[in-house]
Amino acid sequence: MTQPRNRTGTCPRVLIVGAGLAGTATAIRLLRFARKPLEIVLLERRSDYRSAGVAYHRDGNPWDHVFNIQAGRMSVFREDVLDFVRWANREADRRDWPTPWDEFEFVEQGPAPRRIFQDYLIDRLAEAGREACPGVVLVEADGEAVDLEVRATGVEVTVCEFFASGLEAGPVPESTALCADHVVLATGLELRDPPFAADVRDHASFVRNPYSAAGVRKLETLPPEATVAIVGSVLSAYDSAGLLLRRGHTGRIHLISRTGTMFRTYPGGHEHEVLQLPCPKALLEPYRNREEFLARVRSEWETAREAVLRDHPEVDPTVVAERVAKAWEPHLPEAIERIPSAELRSLLDEFGTSMAALRVGAVEYTMAIIERAIHPADGSAKLVVGKVEGITPTASGRLVVSVAAPEEEHAIEADLVVSNFGRESDYSRVGRPLWRNLLRRGIAVPHERTGRGLEVDEHGTLLSPGGEPAGPVSAVGAPREGDEIVRNGRTGAFTFNLAAIKNQSIAVAARVIEQLELELEPHEDGLARDMAQCHGHVSNSEEAAPVGFDEAVALEVRRLATRHRSEREVLGFRLDACIRSIGGLPPLPMAASGRDRLMGAVVNRAAVQRLTDVTVTPRQLRRQLGITDTEDLED
Repeated sequence: MTQPRNRTGTCPRVLIVGAGLAGTATAIRLLRFARKPLEIVLLERRSDYRSAGVAYHRDGNPWDHVFNIQAGRMSVFREDVLDFVRWANREADRRDWPTPWDEFEFVEQGPAPRRIFQDYLIDRLAEAGREACPGVVLVEADGEAVDLEVRATGVEVTVCEFFASGLEAGPVPESTALCADHVVLATGLELRDPPFAADVRDHASFVRNPYSAAGVRKLETLPPEATVAIVGSVLSAYDSAGLLLRRGHTGRIHLISRTGTMFRTYPGGHEHEVLQLPCPKALLEPYRNREEFLARVRSEWETAREAVLRDHPEVDPTVVAERVAKAWEPHLPEAIERIPSAELRSLLDEFGTSMAALRVGAVEYTMAIIERAIHPADGSAKLVVGKVEGITPTASGRLVVSVAAPEEEHAIEADLVVSNFGRESDYSRVGRPLWRNLLRRGIAVPHERTGRGLEVDEHGTLLSPGGEPAGPVSAVGAPREGDEIVRNGRTGAFTFNLAAIKNQSIAVAARVIEQLELELEPHEDGLARDMAQCHGHVSNSEEAAPVGFDEAVALEVRRLATRHRSEREVLGFRLDACIRSIGGLPPLPMAASGRDRLMGAVVNRAAVQRLTDVTVTPRQLRRQLGITDTEDLED
C-alpha cells in the first residue's frame, strides 16, 4: 500500500525506529538542525521504553539504581556539559521523589538516580519540538517495525500495531506500511538467551532481565536471609547486588564472574580528561600470534602507565588505566587492522570485560556498598571466579548453579539466580523480525571483522553485502559496535554508551539533513564529487580557509549547539551571508544558489567534525568552540 509522505504531502519524512536514548537523542538533533519543513516520526514498540530504553526506564530502575558515571557526564548534549545537572536541580518535577532524593543537591561529580533520566529526555525532546523551525514537526508513534524495503522513492517500512495521532493512520489489527525518505535504526541492545539457563528460563526463582519490572519486583520482595547467585561481577550485577544490600539483605550473595573482573571506584572530584601520550608503536608491528601480541600490549601498557604516573602527578592512580585507554584510541584502528578477523573476535570475547573495566569505572555510591559486602573477613558477598556451565532446578524450588573454575568445580544452591543483562551483539543471531528481514534482504550485514553490530560507512549508513550503501538507512547506538571498534578504536562499553550515542546522533542527524536538502542519495555521485572538490579546496587553501571558511564553520557550530530557535535563526542569517562571501573556490558547473548549498554542506560537515572530536573532552570542546563564557552552574 502507499501512504502520503506526511500529513501535508509536501515535506520529507524521517522515521526513527526506536525511541530510547539513541532514538530520542537523534530526534532532538534533527529538530534542532532542520531549517526547512521536515516530519520526524519517532516509533517505539514499548511505551515504557520511550525516551529511556532498557537502561533508564522507570519500571526497571528503582531509586537505588544510579548512573555508573558522575551526574555531570550525563548531559545528552556533548557541547553543554552540565545540562543534566542544571535540569535536575532547577527543572525536574520532584513531587513524587522519595527521601533523600527529593531534597538532594546534584553536583557534577556526584550520583543521580538512573530513572530520572527518562524525565530529562522527555523534557529536552519537548523543548526541541517547541524550538524547532516552522514546519519541522515531531510525531511520536507506537508500533513495531518488522520489515523495510528500499525503493527509488525512499523506504517503505512495515509496522505492526501502528498508531500515531499525528498521521493518517489508526490502530490496525496486523500491519501498515509507512513511507519515509530516510530511516534511522536506533533499536538499542538486543537480549541474548544464555545457553546455561535453557532449563530454567521460566522458573520462578530465575531473573533473566534484572531491568524489567518483574525482575525488580522479585529482588525487592526476596526474604533478606535468602541466598542469591548473580551471574556477572560488573555493572549490571552491581545494580542487583546494591539494591539487595541497601534494602538490608543479610543472606549470602555470590557474584559469579568468568574473569573475576571488578570495576574501580571513581575518585572524588574525578573529571573526564584526554591525555596526549606517545603512539604505542609496538602495537603497529605485524601480528604474529596471540602470545607475542599480548606480550607487546603488556609492555606498551606498562610503559604508558609509568609515563602517566611520572609526567602527570595530578592524575589519581585509580584512573591511570582510563587515561591510557583513552589516549590509545586514535592509534588502535591501525593496530586492529593487523589482527586477523578470527583472532580479533577471539580477543574481544576474551578481554571485552577487562577492556570495559579499564575504560570506565563506577561512582562511590554504588561501589562503596559492593566493596564492603565482599570484604573477605565479614562481607556477605563473595566473588566466584569461573564459567557458568548450567543452572538446574531442585525439588525444593531452589536452583543450583554449576560453575567450572580452573582448579575446582562449584555448585551453588540459591533461592534466586539473577542473570546479568547479557546482550546479543551478533546480529545473525538476533531473533527479532526486523533484523531477520533486513539480513535476508541484504539491507543489513553483520560486521565481518568483529562479529559485533552491523557493517556501516563512516556516516553510519548501512552497507549491503557488496559494501555499497544499502539505501537511505542509518544506524545509531548498539548496531554500530563493531564499526566503532575498528574505525575509532573504541572498545568496551564505550562502543554503544551515552558518549558514543551523543556523537553518532549529531553526525547522523546532520547527514540526513544534508541529503534531504541537497536531494542527494548515497548512490548518486555527482554532487558528492563536487562536495569532495570543495572540501579539499577549502581544507588546503591558505587563502580561503582562515577568513571565510573558518568563520562560517564557527557560526555553524554555534547554530548546531544553540537550543533556542530565535538565536539559531540569527546565527543562520549570519552563516548564509558568510557562505556567500567565501571566495577562492574552484569553478563548478552550477548556479550560485547551488554553489551556496554545496558550500553550506561542506561547512556543516566541518562543524560536525569539531562537535564530535573525541581527542578533547566535552569541557575542553566547550572552551575551544567558545560556545559559552562560563561553565559553572550559574551560566
